[in-house]
Amino acid sequence: MRKRVSIIGAGQTGASTAQRIAERGYADVVLTDVVEGLAEGKALDLQESAPVVGFDARVSGATTTPEGAGYEATADSDVVIITSGVPRKPGMSRDDLLAINQKIITTVVQAVVASSPNCILVVLTNPVDAMTQLAFRVSGFPSNRVIGQAGILDTARYKTFIALELGVSFKDISAYVLGGHGDSMVPLPGSTFVGGRPLRSLLTPERIEQIVERTRRGGEEIVRYLKTGSAFYAPSAALAEMVDAIIMDQKRVLPCCAYLQGQYGINDLYVGVPVKLGATGIEQIVELELSHTELLALQGSADAVRALIETMRI
Repeated sequence: MRKRVSIIGAGQTGASTAQRIAERGYADVVLTDVVEGLAEGKALDLQESAPVVGFDARVSGATTTPEGAGYEATADSDVVIITSGVPRKPGMSRDDLLAINQKIITTVVQAVVASSPNCILVVLTNPVDAMTQLAFRVSGFPSNRVIGQAGILDTARYKTFIALELGVSFKDISAYVLGGHGDSMVPLPGSTFVGGRPLRSLLTPERIEQIVERTRRGGEEIVRYLKTGSAFYAPSAALAEMVDAIIMDQKRVLPCCAYLQGQYGINDLYVGVPVKLGATGIEQIVELELSHTELLALQGSADAVRALIETMRI
């Protein structure tokens, strides 16, 4: 039997994620949204591309309500991706979304758990570290089955800017971005290699710092261009990579928002770190050897996330 992946929120990111997963062919896809007919229309449009693209996955849509009704269509999902929430607008930080999206995520998670009690939750809604912690609390799931998507996207942006600067293939860059998904994220230039060569041997410290800062502002840069929305192509690609690792039990080491219990000196908090991702979700927290400065930066980023958690009182 083909697996089932449900995507909550049929906006740009949700619909793009549905397309990427459906075209892989390993799972049927259910798309939902509170806007009547939006998920059904996009799902049908995507399904009708199957004969052209050549996938056999079934794609369906369902309208849900802000109160949590209508989630029967997602029943018994293996993975549920939560993209629903209010997107950023120009001048708005991820943290500005906290109160609005806290209410949305609480309702969505309660409804998802009732329909798919054995699923793995993947959270995208911003501020993602805080929303993933909220989903963990509301769901009652073990922490390995509640994962936030942030580090893959942040790392992809970091690698992109390096590749464009050096004129090399994106595939030849090894790098990680850790920490919270925001201005306090922690790119690791000291652990960044281009074709096996240290990044610091290829670029000046000043140019590296400029790339690091652009990475931190990567989402904001796109919001300024779009004006009425936020990034969705790269976030959906990152989500699909996570689903690949879970559904296909790939045991990938990927930077994800994970619940730390002492690793990196951080306790009881969701923060972006490398994890081994497989069929049961997070199978291992991978602890890198960080410099003293990098470790302090990561712990400082965790403090920023903890401040949001305290604001939400969860």
